[in-house]
Amino acid sequence: MSAMTSFSVATDAPLDSAEQLEAQLRHIGATRYHSLHPFHKLLHGGKLNKGQVQAWALNRYYYQSSIPLKDAVVISRFRDRATRIEWRHRIEDHDGAVGTEGGIDRWLKLTEGLGLDTDYVESAEGILAATRFAVDAYVHFVRDRTPLEAIASSLTELFAPNLHEERISGMLQHYDFINPGVMTYFQRRLEQAPRDADFALHYVKEHASTPRERQLVCNALIFKTNVLWVQLDALYHAYVEGHIPPGAFLPEGE
Repeated sequence: MSAMTSFSVATDAPLDSAEQLEAQLRHIGATRYHSLHPFHKLLHGGKLNKGQVQAWALNRYYYQSSIPLKDAVVISRFRDRATRIEWRHRIEDHDGAVGTEGGIDRWLKLTEGLGLDTDYVESAEGILAATRFAVDAYVHFVRDRTPLEAIASSLTELFAPNLHEERISGMLQHYDFINPGVMTYFQRRLEQAPRDADFALHYVKEHASTPRERQLVCNALIFKTNVLWVQLDALYHAYVEGHIPPGAFLPEGE
């Protein structure tokens, strides 16, 4: 069964409490989060060339620009007004509001700073098919699974701040084409991600009241880690191993 469709359980032992659930979620992050992927090791260690970093930023834009779509779907799943109110700031975090900058704007600063044409980035014409399939699968997941699982799938935010800190320091240190002005997306997420993760973790601990529901929460997080991991698999295959598929972004000199 492929990584995108696997919902294998994280543990054979029943999860009998909220505390056991949290421990298992943190174990999933420690063993499955995409910070462990070889592509990230290359990216943060200064081992990629500019074209490879461009390919990463271009493909990642499709994920970033789809997060507000995903969050709008999550909101639509809830009759509870308090949950909708709590969740909706996530859309503004990425889309921005009238006269304010959002995460998508900050990501475009990165791609512009890397020399990519903004219209081309926003068109998603040059992204890898695996990127599109993985990101679209995430949006479909929060639409088709239970509201509890939809919220649980966001719990990768528990592990994001450490990755962002590593990315900021590593990329600024190793790449002369990176400057602090294009890294504002990650700097802002250092504040936003812990707030969002705290709410989602509290929600699943409170609302997953049976071992079966707790396992569904864990499986939702496993699915999300697969969504993130497979995108890096595709980038590694195309831009590190050199198997760039027809129609995908082609760095200068390739």
